[in-house]
Amino acid sequence: MTTTTTPDYVSPPVSLPRPSKGVLWTGRVISALPVLMLLMGAIMSLARVPQAVEGTRQLGLSDRAGMLLGVTLLACTLLYIIPWTAVLGAILLVGYLGGAVFVHVHKGEHGQMWTPVVVGVLLWLGLLLREPRLRALLPFRR
Repeated sequence: MTTTTTPDYVSPPVSLPRPSKGVLWTGRVISALPVLMLLMGAIMSLARVPQAVEGTRQLGLSDRAGMLLGVTLLACTLLYIIPWTAVLGAILLVGYLGGAVFVHVHKGEHGQMWTPVVVGVLLWLGLLLREPRLRALLPFRR
């Protein structure tokens, strides 16, 4: 006869307090700001808006690379919007934005590097406010 035991690395489900309505809506609004910016950038790349195409070319990238970046940005942003995949979307978007920071620094555009940094901070701040499981992982104390 075999007995089934729970492995040590599996923790029992923990009931976490839900955020208040104010905190939840603040998180949603903060999350909406970078989402709107990122969706606009993705749509502009996919629609081949002349400013987006020219910006891609100024970075030394092909038109095809611009389209691939647009598809990548759209997919990552959609993952962030869906509550069940929001953390994965945030991780992927921060990686994408890190690439944008690198490009701006590499091109000597140090003033423009702060935009993707601020967008990344807003992504995580909004997610932190609306996701109690994420807050439980962080070492903040009351």
